[in-house]
Amino acid sequence: MKRHLLLLGLPGSGKSTAGRLAAGLLAAPFVDIDEEIVQIEEYSIARIFTERGEAAFRELERAAVRRALAGTAAVVAPGGGWAAQPGNLEEAAERAFTVYLDTTPETAAARAAPEATRPLLEGADPRRRMRELLTAREVFYVRAEARVVTDGRSPSEIAKDLAALARFSAGW
Repeated sequence: MKRHLLLLGLPGSGKSTAGRLAAGLLAAPFVDIDEEIVQIEEYSIARIFTERGEAAFRELERAAVRRALAGTAAVVAPGGGWAAQPGNLEEAAERAFTVYLDTTPETAAARAAPEATRPLLEGADPRRRMRELLTAREVFYVRAEARVVTDGRSPSEIAKDLAALARFSAGW
């Protein structure tokens, strides 16, 4: 049975960019959870955080990942904080093969900085904030079934590794 390929990692680790490319290599659907939430809620992620708070966003995110994992096997990219929410990794374990896209906080900050859609980075020094996020979340990220280092690598190189993992370990 094919399992979903579920990508974990900091904002800017390559979940959306490399994940989309990997889905193309696998001829599989790609599900960007943030995009799904924006489409359903008709609000930006930043607006959801501002008006409803992070807890409400995390519930929307949890529900969106559940929907994605209930469907056809796909490459799924939740937000960087999804893995750190209680019970999420355990709930996904049966249906998804998890991969940690490992990147340094400096690289993640450089990749994520141009985007104004990352509420947890607003008003903060991006490198310092990424270090804080990694400190809080890495304990969850390392529980993934595989790890792909993304620093110094192109999205297409990362995507090839993800596709190989899907074929070898997730039944693709």
